[in-house]
Amino acid sequence: MASTTDSTARVRKRTLDKDLDKLVHVEEATSLVARGLVAPGLGLLFLALAAVFASVYVIGEPRAIIIIAASAIGAYMALNIGANDVANNVGPAVGAKALTLTGALVIAAIFETAGALIAGGDVVSTISKGIIAPDSVASPDIFIRAMMAALISSALWVNLATWIGAPVSTTHSVVGGVMGAGIAAAGFSTVHWPTMAQIAASWVVSPVMGGLIAALFLAFVKTAIIYQDDKITAARRWVPLLIAIMAGAFTAYLATKGLKKVVSIDNGAIAALGIGAFALVWVLARIHVRRESEGMENRNQSLRRLFKLPLVISAALLSFAHGANDVANAVGPLAAIVFTAEAGAVTTTVTIPLWVMVIGAFGISLGLVLFGPKLIRMVGEQITKLNPMRAFCVALSAAITVIIASGLGLPISSTHTAVGAVFGVGFFREWYTARSKRRRAYLERKGLKVKNVRAAGSPAGSKIGPFHVLFENEENGAAGISGEEIVRRKLVRRAHVRTIVAAWITTVPAAAALAGGIFLFLDAFG
Repeated sequence: MASTTDSTARVRKRTLDKDLDKLVHVEEATSLVARGLVAPGLGLLFLALAAVFASVYVIGEPRAIIIIAASAIGAYMALNIGANDVANNVGPAVGAKALTLTGALVIAAIFETAGALIAGGDVVSTISKGIIAPDSVASPDIFIRAMMAALISSALWVNLATWIGAPVSTTHSVVGGVMGAGIAAAGFSTVHWPTMAQIAASWVVSPVMGGLIAALFLAFVKTAIIYQDDKITAARRWVPLLIAIMAGAFTAYLATKGLKKVVSIDNGAIAALGIGAFALVWVLARIHVRRESEGMENRNQSLRRLFKLPLVISAALLSFAHGANDVANAVGPLAAIVFTAEAGAVTTTVTIPLWVMVIGAFGISLGLVLFGPKLIRMVGEQITKLNPMRAFCVALSAAITVIIASGLGLPISSTHTAVGAVFGVGFFREWYTARSKRRRAYLERKGLKVKNVRAAGSPAGSKIGPFHVLFENEENGAAGISGEEIVRRKLVRRAHVRTIVAAWITTVPAAAALAGGIFLFLDAFG
């Protein structure tokens, strides 16, 4: 009898254990699902709070409901800008391990908000830089519906691009939305096509200039520092100069893209500020680099330490300038809707109320924290392998490209420039590693001989492609890794290039098509 009782108890215990295990698994699954819903939940909460925040300022206005709804949509656009566009500023620093992902999110959120609130500007064009003729949408009701459609379509497109992992220009998204809504409202003749041609040109100008400048700086770093026998002496000579160039470029960049909205600065003053920053930082950087390089080993890993602090500073400055410049993408159409709804008339320029700017600034920062890590990893880690020196070239290229393009009057996209610089660094590395005579000579001086190998699966007699190189030590045999492994680790990932370029090309037409359909829907039920 006792044996039967014990057996029954053991069976019950096993059954209870199985049931408890099932409950644990259910709890773990529920927790996992819940974690995935936290970010969307907080995003929806922010939209609701933005609507409530706006209602405080528009109570009693004749179109208060429209303004409140537009505020929620503007907050949605700001979230998407933070999720997508900010990755270009901090992604390279994260990919180079100069910043942790958490550190990058904190720095970017602080400086994006500061840039938007301090230097975000108080006047924007309601027709988004002359894309459509103001007199073609002179009716306040039609204009409000057009701006609402532009805001919704651009936000949806940027959201989709973030979901597929493609950094796109939010400026181009807004431009496409305004163009599509304008065409739906008043026909093709309302669009200022020369302006649209300039914007289309920026699809090519921005990434090509960014890529070329980044590649040139990386070529200089490799030639003047990395493949020198005495790397530390070369670094003491050239790294302070590179840091000073960065300081001068960023000073001019911030003056051009941000501070002009706070104080009136002409081009001469901007140049003087840049030169002054260059001279001051060059002196300070020489002291800093000499102190940091004391006792360093003569190896590339040591050199990377010298670029980490400048790279962190560049990420912060890029975030500040982005907040100052691109907050208008979120709040420009919203400000136009607010002004038109309150005044009952359409005008070419409006003053952005502070409460509208606050929604845009905090929305960008929140979107970055909640949804930004995906694109940060894409830009910093998945397109090509970055280290502090390569990422430094990307950041420096972004600032210099904007300055050169502004001086020449060329259209530019900060997103296309930064991502194009990453492409440029990656493709240059492919070419340089496979074909540089200086690199080959340096390795041979170090006792390595270069042996070309054919990629796996390629036919006999085929040409050697990039990275199909194996380095062997004269004494110890194979000292490197296989050509296939180098390809896997170091080549620019063509799948990402194709996805990003396709997204760039389709941004304006896709946003325009969405805006046109949304406008027709709003007009039908307006």
